Amino acid sequence: MPPGLSVDTADGTATVTIANPARRNAMTLDMWAALPVLLAPLAKDPAVRVLVLTGAGDTFCAGADISGFTDDAGLWAAQAAAVTAEEALAAFPKPTIAAVRGYCVGGGCQLAAACDLRFAAEGARFGVTPARLGIVYPASTTRRLVRLTGPATAKHLLYSAELIDHERALRTGLVDEVWPPDGLATRVRDYTALLGARSRLTQHAAKDFTDGAPDPERERYWSAQAADSPDALEAATAFLAARTPHFTWTPPN
Repeated sequence: MPPGLSVDTADGTATVTIANPARRNAMTLDMWAALPVLLAPLAKDPAVRVLVLTGAGDTFCAGADISGFTDDAGLWAAQAAAVTAEEALAAFPKPTIAAVRGYCVGGGCQLAAACDLRFAAEGARFGVTPARLGIVYPASTTRRLVRLTGPATAKHLLYSAELIDHERALRTGLVDEVWPPDGLATRVRDYTALLGARSRLTQHAAKDFTDGAPDPERERYWSAQAADSPDALEAATAFLAARTPHFTWTPPN
């Protein structure tokens, strides 16, 4: 793992932290390339129920670190690596949450948008900035932004590269929740604990259905998984006994 990315796993939650303090946590080419490699074992680890992506200190991620690029080839390589990392994060089979403080700009916003949910601290700032660099934002990344915010807000962000505050981000759907700075960590911890107590079967199937195109084969797959799973019976039994259900379904290897 290169300097700049770290992972800590505790209580069913894997927290991936972006740390490049000299560049406000901007992502280097090595960091982009390393993220999919880092995510792969976490996706298969049965002890990991939820993934949280965050930034070290008071900044989420200020974008891509382009300070070392001197030609177009370097910029294109960085953009390709960013898309690969983004798609690996979006394809992560378990719930993912971006915990955002401070600046979430460019590639940082790209990563946050690839998560299932985005929880932000008051004062966070968001921007999509290819217009500052004269580059074309990737088609798949643009479509993901449109799905979150709608076309008008996506066009505003892409046309202007203007930063927006947490209130506008919340209003337009770029952010799901906003918390006081000293309450964000508690909310994320409580929410990941809540997800850890729920059915993995429901969560994995819901993510597959909401993120993927209609696919009869996937629908049959999840119907078979539900038929074989004890989770529904356990939930009913727990309800009648006035106790917390203990769900046991895990993804097949």
